[in-house]
Amino acid sequence: MQVIVLPDADAVGTYAGDLIADRAEAGTLKVLGVATGSSPLPVYESLERRASPAVRRLTAFALDEYVGLPTEHPESYHAVIDREVTELLGLDPARVHVPDGLADDIEAAAAAYERAIVDAGGVDLQILGIGSTGHIGFNEPTSSFASRTRIKTLTPETRRDNARFFPSLDDVPLHCVTQGLGTIMDARSVLLVAFGAGKADAVAAAVEGPLTSMCPGSILQMHPDATVLVDEAAAARLTLRDYYDFVFAHRPAWQR
Repeated sequence: MQVIVLPDADAVGTYAGDLIADRAEAGTLKVLGVATGSSPLPVYESLERRASPAVRRLTAFALDEYVGLPTEHPESYHAVIDREVTELLGLDPARVHVPDGLADDIEAAAAAYERAIVDAGGVDLQILGIGSTGHIGFNEPTSSFASRTRIKTLTPETRRDNARFFPSLDDVPLHCVTQGLGTIMDARSVLLVAFGAGKADAVAAAVEGPLTSMCPGSILQMHPDATVLVDEAAAARLTLRDYYDFVFAHRPAWQR
C-alpha cells in the first residue's frame, strides 16, 4: 500500500486524475471502477480538465446502488454516475454500468453484474472512497472479505452520513446492492481517495489498523497494488505519516 499525502482535495484530485489519464493513454487502463460520494468528485473534475480521448473510450463499472430507488431519482447512483461521470467525462452511456437496485430478483441481478465485469476483462483500476464506518463500496462493518456483489443493509451511521443528499433521514434507503470486498480486490489496482478531518479515523484504521472486517477498508492492506491518496486533514491520525512522506520523496524512478 502506497500512502501519498497531498496538501488539499484539489491536489488529491489532480494527482489521481493524472494517474488515471496517463494509464488510459498508455493503454493499460481500459476498464475503470467508479465510485460516488464527495471524495471522487475532484478526481472526475481533474479528468474533465484533462479532456483525454483515451478516457472517453473507457468502460466503467459503479460500485453500488440503492435498492428500490427509481433510476430517475436524482440521488439514485444511476443518476449520480450519469451526471458526475458519464456526462462530465464524455463516456459512452452504453459502456457505463451500475448495479440494478430495482430487479425483481436482486440475487440474480448481482450475479449478472459479476459476470459483466468478468466479460469486460475485469476492472483495471478501481476508484474508492471510504465511509466513516470504514466501509468501501457499501460493504459495512462485518462484511466478509470474500463477499461478492450482493444486497446489504446500511448502518444507521451510513444512513445519517448520506441524509444530506435527501430531504430527510427517513428518505434514505435501508438497503443497497454493492460490489463485495472480494469483487473489489479482484481489480488489478485500487486507488482510495479521502480528504477532510472526518475521514481521518477511517483512513488510519484502514491503513495502519488490524486487518479486520470491523473496518472493511483494511482489506486493502492485502491488495498487491493499492494507492491511498489523502489530504493533510485526512492524514492527521496516521502514526507513520513522516515515513510515508519520506517514501514518496525517495520513490524509485520507475514509480514516478
